[in-house]
Amino acid sequence: MMQSVAMLGARLRRGALTATALAQEAIARALDTDGEGPRAFMHVDAEAALAMAAAADTRLSAGTPRSALDGLPVSVKDLFDVAGQVTRAGSVVLAGAPPATAHATVVQRLVDAGAVIIGRTGMTEFAYSGLGINPHYGTPLNPWDRAQGRIPGGSSSGAAVSVSDGMAVAGIGSDTGGSVRIPAALCGLTGWKPTARRVPMRGMFPLSVHLDSIGPIARTVQCCAALDAVLSGQPPADVSATSLRGLRLAAPQTLVHEGIDAQVGQALERALGLLSAAGARIVPLAVPEFLELSSINARGGFTALEAWAAHGSRLQAARDRYDPRVAVRIEKGRDATLADLLALIAARQDWIERTGARLSSFDAFLMPTVPRVAPLLAPLVESDTLFSETNLLMLRNPTLINFLDGCAISLPCHIQGEAPVGLMLAAPNGSDARLLTIAQAVESTLIGWTGIGVQA
Repeated sequence: MMQSVAMLGARLRRGALTATALAQEAIARALDTDGEGPRAFMHVDAEAALAMAAAADTRLSAGTPRSALDGLPVSVKDLFDVAGQVTRAGSVVLAGAPPATAHATVVQRLVDAGAVIIGRTGMTEFAYSGLGINPHYGTPLNPWDRAQGRIPGGSSSGAAVSVSDGMAVAGIGSDTGGSVRIPAALCGLTGWKPTARRVPMRGMFPLSVHLDSIGPIARTVQCCAALDAVLSGQPPADVSATSLRGLRLAAPQTLVHEGIDAQVGQALERALGLLSAAGARIVPLAVPEFLELSSINARGGFTALEAWAAHGSRLQAARDRYDPRVAVRIEKGRDATLADLLALIAARQDWIERTGARLSSFDAFLMPTVPRVAPLLAPLVESDTLFSETNLLMLRNPTLINFLDGCAISLPCHIQGEAPVGLMLAAPNGSDARLLTIAQAVESTLIGWTGIGVQA
């Protein structure tokens, strides 16, 4: 199992470990046919990764690391361009597309920081589901209760499993309606969704340019802060010394607890009790604006409108090559007009202003990332109705933050050994550094109770 960015980085810098050994371990796990690697990865770039690791070892031996990520194995979601490789976005439809001629901005920034790119991780086709199921290339299983086979969450499914199973110290994913936070929550990891415009999207196959953001799945808040600094090109958030005492944290009561199961409810209640005992003032808050989102997005929202614009002609010509459940969602945008898009943009701006005003007096707000623990995979594969109902439920809470154009992080809040549960902290757009600082304080408070992250 991979440790955190800070712990591995310290070992590399003092010579107790080599980047080459780390890369070899990650590659071996990713290629192991008895493990989840063949489903977690679309492509393992072993030769290039070992070359990157060897170069990192030279820098580390000379005492000239490029960043906190130098020499550390990282995975990237299959919708980011890597020069010389085909960006399939989890689909067979793009398998014959020409290779990318340049790295996506985020990939180039990782390479410049010295990270070792292990390969491209699997995902829901075109990132269009929160469950992580892919009928073309297979679905990696959640690390929890693997014998029964549970979903990893999506769409960044392979990213999460690459981290949980020691194939990478972090996985870079995209988040349109929870696609980083959902798999992080279901797999017991930490998932960071920055403000959308914080990280450039050049070289990324989009789902929605209005909602997409790029962020990491890793083991700790400090890991995510280190990754965020590289991906965004901003100074690292100082998460070293923070207290919860005196913070006002809103706990929305509207909508976000509907359909919650006993395990999530118990974990959330215990976590909020710990945060209160640590000095945070948690304020239950009605947010009636949350109830408006379903009607605002009744015609499929930005994702359907933009996905149809991107896929309409291709889908009509080769619908049988698409995941049928993805195709159905794309087709919701078929009859949309420019007037529909402009009305949606205006409705969103009005909603952001009203919702933001209600939450503006709080340091952050918190809620369950998703209301249920990871469901079994097999029933979801077999039933379209169950798939649709579960997908909407898993996306519901995270989507609120994407539509708000905010930033958010999912933290593990379950006791070690129990089903993973995520606690989501969120804040308005542009509050990224402050939210990471608050998240570190929350994580520090929860670790002693949960046992999660102690060795991470």
